[in-house]
Amino acid sequence: MKWTCSALLVVGILTAAVDAQDLPRNLANVPTKNPLEGNAEAIRAGMGMYRVRCADCHGMDARGIRAPDLSQVWASGRTDDGLFRTIRTGVPGSEMPAVGVRNSDEDVWKILAYVRTLAAAAPTDPPRGNAENGERMFRANCNSCHQVNGRGGRLGPDLSRVGAARTRAALTRQIRGAVEGFRPGYEPVTLTTRGGRQIHGVKKNEDLFSVQIMDTGERIQGYLKEDMRTVTDDKRSAMPPYDTERLSESAVDDLLAYLFTLRGANTAAPITGR
Repeated sequence: MKWTCSALLVVGILTAAVDAQDLPRNLANVPTKNPLEGNAEAIRAGMGMYRVRCADCHGMDARGIRAPDLSQVWASGRTDDGLFRTIRTGVPGSEMPAVGVRNSDEDVWKILAYVRTLAAAAPTDPPRGNAENGERMFRANCNSCHQVNGRGGRLGPDLSRVGAARTRAALTRQIRGAVEGFRPGYEPVTLTTRGGRQIHGVKKNEDLFSVQIMDTGERIQGYLKEDMRTVTDDKRSAMPPYDTERLSESAVDDLLAYLFTLRGANTAAPITGR
C-alpha cells in the first residue's frame, strides 16, 4: 500500500528552517589571514577538535578518507578566509556539514591552525589521464545514474563537485567496486511484496512502520512494511564494479582526470588533454 509523503515534506521544511537559523548571520568581516596561525596553544586545541569533528572523513593525517585531502588545500590556492567560510557554512549537496553557531569563530580558526601544520607542498607529479576521454566514458557509463550540474540520473549521488570532495584513492576504490558504506539516501534496498515481486531501489526514508525508496525507474515510492514480505538492506552498491576487464588502468586514469575537473556547478576546471 502506497502512502503520501506530505508529513515528511513538512518535517524537512521545518528542519531546514531550524538549521538556517543556526548559520552565522555575518561573514562579511572574516579576516583574510588566520589570526591564530602558529599559536602553539591554539594548535593543540585545534588538534583535539579536528580529531573529534573532522578526522573520520578527512583522516588523522588530513590526507583524506571519504573526504578531500586537506594537506593540499593551501597549495591548491585556497585561502584562510575561504576555508573559514566553508567550515562555517558547510557545502550544500555534500557530506560537509555547517558548523554554524555550535562553535565559536575562534574554534574554527584553531582547527585551521592545526590543519595548517599538516599542509604539504604542492605535488610535483604531472597529472595522469585524458579528461576529454574521461568525460566521454562518464557519459557512456555513469551519466544514467549520476548528475553533473543538473544533467543525468538521480539514482546515485550528484557528482557535480566530486573532484573537491573525494580523494583519488577513494574514487578508485569505488569505481573498482569496493564497498565502504553508503551515503544516507542512497543505501541499496530490496522490497519483496507478499506476492513475491521484488522492488529494487535506494532508501530515502525509513521508520518503524514504513519505508520510502527511489526505485530503478527514479520514482519515489512509499510502502508500509506490514504490506511487504521482507525489506532487505542490500550489502552491495547498486553501482556495478568496474574491474580491469571492464576498465583498464589507463581508462580509470582518464575517468579520474575528468572527475577531478568537477568542483561545483559552473566552476569546473577547464578540460585539457594530456
